[in-house]
Order: sequence, then structure tokens, then C-alpha cells
Amino acid sequence: MSHRKFERPRHGSLGFLPRKRTRHHHGKIKSFPKDDESKPPHLTAFMTYKAGMTHIVRDVDKPGSKLHKKEVVEPVTILETPPMVVVGFVGYVETPRGLRALTSVWAGHLSDECKRRFYKSWHSSKKKAFTKYQKRWSEASKDGKENPMAAEVERAKKYCQVIRAICHTQVGKVKIGQKKAHVKEIQVNGGTTEKKVDFVMGLFEQEVKIADVFSQDEMVDTIGATKGKGIAGVVTRWGVTRLTRKTHRGLRKVACIGSWHPARVSFQVPRSGQRGYHHRTEINKKIYRIGKSLKEDANNACTENDLTEKAITP
Repeated sequence: MSHRKFERPRHGSLGFLPRKRTRHHHGKIKSFPKDDESKPPHLTAFMTYKAGMTHIVRDVDKPGSKLHKKEVVEPVTILETPPMVVVGFVGYVETPRGLRALTSVWAGHLSDECKRRFYKSWHSSKKKAFTKYQKRWSEASKDGKENPMAAEVERAKKYCQVIRAICHTQVGKVKIGQKKAHVKEIQVNGGTTEKKVDFVMGLFEQEVKIADVFSQDEMVDTIGATKGKGIAGVVTRWGVTRLTRKTHRGLRKVACIGSWHPARVSFQVPRSGQRGYHHRTEINKKIYRIGKSLKEDANNACTENDLTEKAITP
């Protein structure tokens, strides 16, 4: 292999390896915000569905910039946010090897949307999920006990350091033809462990709206899967330079994929393969507006700058 005259940075980041189709289509929250006991208990994430994109015009307030006091057009994403339902919680204890789930408590009633998640084929199943659990709740309420899972709740309050609420989406309210809800654990931050457990227990079988979790002008991170592009070559996928015009057998290639020894192709060498449909976390997205549904506000497309009474047209 010849030596090179000048140094150059490599093409493409190795931080995103392996570039393959994600298993977590609806996102996996790999880290939650840092806990602060001085704040009241609150949820830290929310599950939404992407509806589409549009653009906004805004004034730039950035002294020193050429765009200061000028208008810019920015792309924005519109998300549909049907209220989530809290159906349980999981308590974790901190160990030297990370978090370990100690106990979980579920609510007395789960909707069919949520139960569908526990079955591969709902219509051919006996629909027995959580029937015994519901029975324990109903018997406890007859006997006058407040909570049949009191022992597990006390264990969580006594030993756990991290409490995560089990929430599911109301996918029937989003017209995508799906009936099976998406279920996620969402961490509760703020307050002591006891307060966190009481906070989640108070939300059991209750709806949580987006406005209860996030507010306007807040900066958030979004997690999801990118748009799939199928199989791509090295020039598109890694951004390597094309070879010269007269190259034999094509020029959108990597000329040398490694030395003779070691007699393997190392993982750092750009190769063709899957592009898109990767799991990605985008940081620092500003919430420009939290709207309301048509039922709550008939003129939900009105803004301060556009006072025309209108609803969002489909």
C-alpha cells in the first residue's frame, strides 16, 4: 500500500456503528434527566406520533449576528399527542452493576389497547392477561382494603432509588389503523422515593396530557427512527471520494479496503449497506407551541400573529 502525501480526516463517523435497521422503532430512552429531589415529582418524557412537517417564520434575536432582528423560515415537526395512561410503576435499586428492577405494581384495570401489547394474535387468544391481578384488586376493594399491593408498594418506598411509571399511548385516538398501544417506562424525577411512589399511584388509570409534562418554549430531546433509504453504496453512505473518470469496473467505490495482513477487512473501512431507519436521538428541540384538540378549542389554529378564526385544516 502506498504512503499518502497529506493527512486527511476519515470519511463518516464511527460513532453510529453498526449502521443497521433498528429494533426499537418507537425509540428507546437510554438516559433520563438527572434527578433533583428539591423539585416536586414529575414525569420526564412523553410518547407522541409524528403527523408531518411544516415551517414557521420567526424573528431572530441574536445580537452580533447578521440575522439579528431579521425574519427566518425554520422547518418544524408537528406531533400528535393523545393523552397517555399510567398503568403501573417499576422500582429499581442501584447496584454496582447498574440498576436492578426490584418490584413492579400494576393498576387494577387495563384497557384492551394495553392488553393487546401482551399478545401476538389478540383475536385468537383467550384474553386472560391480568385477569387474576384484577381479581386481587376487586377482592381487596370489597374487603375495604385500600391497596392489595401494599406490601410491594412499601418495598418500593423502603428500598428503591429510581421509580419509573409504566405508561401506554391511546393509539385508537390517532388514526393510523393500529389498535395495539405502545408501552414505555417513564422515569419520575423530583422528591423523595416515597413521594414519587405516591405521585405515580395517584396517576393510576388516569390520563396524562402533554401540557402536564412539557411547556411551551421548553428545550427537549426527541428519540425515534430515521426515514429508511434501503441499501446504499459507499459514496452516499459514508461520503467517500469518487475515483477518477477512467476507473475500471466503476468509480463509486473504495479503492483499497485494507492491507494483505491482517487478512480481514477491518470494521473502520466504509462498505455499502443499509442507510436510514436508524435509531437516533436529536437534542435541543424547542417546543414552539402546544395546541389543543378540536373538542377543547374549535379555533385551535389561531395564534397571536394570525387572529383569523380557523381550525387546522386536514
